[in-house]
Amino acid sequence: MNDLTFDCCKLEKCADGLLPVIIQDAVSLKVLMMGYMNREAFDKTLATGKVTFFSRTRQQLWTKGETSGNFLNVEEMYLDCDGDTLLIKANPVGPTCHRGTESCFDTPPEEGFVRKLSALIQRRHEEMPENSYTTRLFIKGVKKIAQKVGEEAVESAIEAVDGNRSRFIYEAADLLYHYLVLLEQMDVDITDIEKELKLRHS
Repeated sequence: MNDLTFDCCKLEKCADGLLPVIIQDAVSLKVLMMGYMNREAFDKTLATGKVTFFSRTRQQLWTKGETSGNFLNVEEMYLDCDGDTLLIKANPVGPTCHRGTESCFDTPPEEGFVRKLSALIQRRHEEMPENSYTTRLFIKGVKKIAQKVGEEAVESAIEAVDGNRSRFIYEAADLLYHYLVLLEQMDVDITDIEKELKLRHS
């Protein structure tokens, strides 16, 4: 969890002394929900690593998931430019919304899918489940994975040159999947690639 200086004076200026908090999935970047914190809720969140809100209706603290088990495990926290709204990037355990959905906001389910796929590949690498194609790739090692990336890159290029859009999409999807597997094999996160691209852009 990153360091965050909490300005009590700014909190007191917020409506009813409560800080609006936006929860975002740390992997998919999907916005999951929003709630409110007072100082006590903020301190408990820092202490436990699990998001705790202040309920305006019940006038008490409540840790998300304390009854359902669907906790929000904090990864990063950021104050906005005015210091009166908090963004928390969290790893959700199960659905966030009381409806049983991933998010309280009905945004398209495909949002952030590449990051979800990357996270799934990472779990496959950690757990190595049987009867998984991804597991078999990791067992065969970096040479085989790199070979598959090369093969799919060539096949994608061929379909692009031939002007076959549907086949290109199919092969490009294979390429992206195997590329994500190679990143995991090399202990490189997709955010590392993003950082490198940002450095080049700047």
